[in-house]
Amino acid sequence: MSISSRFAVATHILTLLALENKGNPTTSEYLAGSAGTNPVVIRRILSPLDKAGLVKTCSGVGGGVQLARDPRQITLRDVFQAVERPNTLFSLGKRKKNLSCICSRNIDPIMEAVFQGAETAVSDTLSQTTLAQVAQQVIEAEGRD
Repeated sequence: MSISSRFAVATHILTLLALENKGNPTTSEYLAGSAGTNPVVIRRILSPLDKAGLVKTCSGVGGGVQLARDPRQITLRDVFQAVERPNTLFSLGKRKKNLSCICSRNIDPIMEAVFQGAETAVSDTLSQTTLAQVAQQVIEAEGRD
């Protein structure tokens, strides 16, 4: 199973914008420094976030990115759906069926149902957590140090 880091980095970006971006655009260089990655990676993640209406980008001098919506109205499900392909949590993989094997002939639909249930549970959990809640948890975690 291979889940990309796009969702985690996208959540990092958006949380930082919620915490620090009070109407002023933030550069991809600044976001990259915070997330510990390259500005190019940040820009690649910002593109689908922009298309999903989660951020607004402005190029040129003084440009950057800012949240397009109130962080209380952005759920982690919104973020996940913006940056990840559908059905990316679990995969049957590409393999040849062995028609002489009872398991090989029948396991795929069973596992697809299990995967669907798990993905629904994850989606439901993500839809219950807003970006504002994540930002608040970051603030609270800072105070525990």
